[in-house]
Amino acid sequence: MLAKRIIPCLDVHGGRVVKGVKFNQLKDAGDPVELAAHYVREGADELVFLDISATTEGRRTMIDLVSRTAQEVSIPFAVGGGIRNLDDIRDLIQAGADKVSISSAAIREPSLIKEGALRFGSQRMVVAIDARQKGKEQWEVYIQGGKTATGIDVVEWARKVCDLGAGEILLTSMDKDGTKDGYDLALTAAVADAVPVPIIASGGAGTLQDLVDACKIGKADAVLCASIFHYREFTIRQAKEYMQNKGVEVRL
Repeated sequence: MLAKRIIPCLDVHGGRVVKGVKFNQLKDAGDPVELAAHYVREGADELVFLDISATTEGRRTMIDLVSRTAQEVSIPFAVGGGIRNLDDIRDLIQAGADKVSISSAAIREPSLIKEGALRFGSQRMVVAIDARQKGKEQWEVYIQGGKTATGIDVVEWARKVCDLGAGEILLTSMDKDGTKDGYDLALTAAVADAVPVPIIASGGAGTLQDLVDACKIGKADAVLCASIFHYREFTIRQAKEYMQNKGVEVRL
């Protein structure tokens, strides 16, 4: 069995790491370069850097900030936000990103997933899916930083992006984001059961048991966390030791 991964998430707005609730009420959480270095020292398995306002502001990801952050990172590093074409993907990889995460662009131009996978490798192509519950066992895909509903079913979209060559899915529950009352386990399990690629569960981590539940019940391959680490409620070491004691394989 592959070890489950713990991935701190750096949501960046205006050059600072922020954390909100259900994609709103953003609060400052620190400097991205300093936080990235801190999480590497703590033993994070990977990092995700999301320029959360790039798409809505119609601009590219802040390449300089990505480059400075990458210099502090010796673990896999994924970057998303404002990616529109293959040139944007190339520039982020050259700036130090190991993977790129696309969301809105994937919906507008699904061929970008296939072209990116062919040119840069599937392992570099992460598709981020922001999901909101629509009914019992039904979730809808949202884009533009969670502002625009697409009418597309999450599970169907997950299957399609895998067919196009996505190597991983970053799955965020908008209903759970920032609430700290646990991941949407039904959503995570539904997508995990439907696709052959790793699923990163995102949105709702509040306790260490939530991380265990995401892996065991939600069948996630990795857990994305923000608040519980940004505000020093737990260390990554504490999280990994707890998960290991609960029977979840992790890298200590």
